[in-house]
Amino acid sequence: MPVAKQDFERPWRILLVGSGGIGTMASYALETGGKAEVTSVLRSTYDIVTKQGFSIDSVDHGRNIHGFRPSHITRTVPDMTASDSKPFDYIIVATKNIPDIPPTVSDLIAPAVTPGVTSVVLLQNGLNIEIPLVEQFPTNVILSGVSLIGAAEINGSIKHDEPDFTRLGVFPSQTVDPEVAKASALHLIDAYNAGGKVEWIFDEDVSFSRWRKLLYNASYNVVAALTGIDVIRMRMSQFMIDDLIYPLIREIRAIAMAAGVVLPKDLELFFIKCDTHEGFFMPSMGQDCRKGNAMEIDNIVGAPLREADRLGVPAPTLRTCYHLLRSLQLKVKENKGLWTARFEAKNPYA
Repeated sequence: MPVAKQDFERPWRILLVGSGGIGTMASYALETGGKAEVTSVLRSTYDIVTKQGFSIDSVDHGRNIHGFRPSHITRTVPDMTASDSKPFDYIIVATKNIPDIPPTVSDLIAPAVTPGVTSVVLLQNGLNIEIPLVEQFPTNVILSGVSLIGAAEINGSIKHDEPDFTRLGVFPSQTVDPEVAKASALHLIDAYNAGGKVEWIFDEDVSFSRWRKLLYNASYNVVAALTGIDVIRMRMSQFMIDDLIYPLIREIRAIAMAAGVVLPKDLELFFIKCDTHEGFFMPSMGQDCRKGNAMEIDNIVGAPLREADRLGVPAPTLRTCYHLLRSLQLKVKENKGLWTARFEAKNPYA
């Protein structure tokens, strides 16, 4: 059995891909804890961070933090095969996971992955997101990060308004020794919590955590994208909860049950009422749709729907929403030049 080997005695060399709000707060926690040396991949914010660093307003770390920079910044994912640098111990991926918009996560990080050495942390939403990485990097640890943090980035300024709490665990069905994978997770948790301001914990049941978070993401996120209505207005309407949110949540619970994951019934109302009234919160998929950005449809809605089909579980509301979202995504793809409006040769509707 392949084993990912690591030296646990020196500061961790960490590559962070996706330096929006969540990614930047991760780099800040790791750097201030003193047990990590972070290289952040910056794209749109590269110039501003080079000149003045990030400005951070954080519920965990404090207000009016100015001039923060990770140990290293780069515009692109480093190619370790063409470098004399020592390999990365961890790659933390905090981008949106949208497999139908290239590049895929596997292709994006491949140049920086050292076989048998680098652990990959998917700090992302969705179900079965690890499968392509387990296939492409069979000798590397693949870790699941289910985060409840609330943070956003605009032009190098970070607004972090919901505490950083994350469950970090080991995706099942890997070829790497489970004890090696668990040790990798625990050492990253130790480094992340070293600053004393945030709390990451080890996730003993990754499948449960991911299905649990889908109760929110596959309901409120979906309806927000399709309607442009925020969570609090949905609750004020009542009918949107009764006729859209509850059916979606209950379908996810039924699919999870068939897959062997028992989500307690009291989680239904918990997630329906988990957002505070202040601010009229708009879920991320609703924000992306409003801005004309690509949405995380496949891993949040498509993956559980495929599980429903595999297990013979009816999911009519989820299915309808999935194909409506795919239709909205088609417009995004066309605007990005990723889809051309034309009839293909075998199209029966030409």
